[in-house]
Amino acid sequence: MSTIVPQSLTFRKMHGAGNDFVILDSRGQTARGLGARTTPELARALGDRHRGVGFDQLAEMRDDAADDDADAADLALDFWNADGSMAGACGNATRCVAWLVMRETGRDRLTIRTERGLLTAVRQDGRVWVNMGAPLLDWQAIPLAGPGDSQHLPLPGDPVAVGMGNPHCVFIVADAEAVALDTLGPRYEHDPLFPQRTNVEFVSLTGQDRLRMRVWERGAGVTLACGSGACAVAVATAQRGLTGRRVVMDLDGGTLEADWRDDGVWLTGPVAEVFTGTLSAEALATP
Repeated sequence: MSTIVPQSLTFRKMHGAGNDFVILDSRGQTARGLGARTTPELARALGDRHRGVGFDQLAEMRDDAADDDADAADLALDFWNADGSMAGACGNATRCVAWLVMRETGRDRLTIRTERGLLTAVRQDGRVWVNMGAPLLDWQAIPLAGPGDSQHLPLPGDPVAVGMGNPHCVFIVADAEAVALDTLGPRYEHDPLFPQRTNVEFVSLTGQDRLRMRVWERGAGVTLACGSGACAVAVATAQRGLTGRRVVMDLDGGTLEADWRDDGVWLTGPVAEVFTGTLSAEALATP
């Protein structure tokens, strides 16, 4: 047996509308000459719901490494999937971490650096909102495998492609409940049209500016909610003229709200801290 890390590992378990996360806090590591701790092997070990902790995504908090202190964010975040791959964006995990740091510091506004860019989180009326940035609509930015109309992909069902730091394929259907998500999700995640794979969302209109949404996430499978996916859905349905730019989405794990503003797509929803734990070195050992 080889050990991924030689010592125990303390973590937090959180969820946003059932979208669950392991949160690692590596802030202060830089001052000790250390950096991020997560590796693909560690992500897979922690993500194992039988032998580890289990999560939809892992989020590691780090010190921002901006060259100019004046440009430094309050913290940096890296995201990992349970299969050991990295995710460029994770809206619900970002909200959870922002909620933690706001509780820790008493502040109502934060900046968070991610692969997606510099994100802003604010607390208003007891809710934490995160600006997930402007949607990426050009085929190269999403990315797609080649030039094409991102609002009408050449796939059955006429889906919409939206980039939110990770690619999304949004199907607008008559009844999201009736979709065979376990079958169609992996099929489209790995479609050649998406060179980096894609998240897959199925949505149906249930009221004025209200949607039923179900999601298959790349590297994770069926999840109860997806924050970046909710942002992509809000953009897709507004582009199609089905909703306004502010929508409420009912997912399997709860309700999220997205507001496509001039400065980006803002996301909010419930946050819950489940527990804090310590994983032993034995649990972190791999065969």
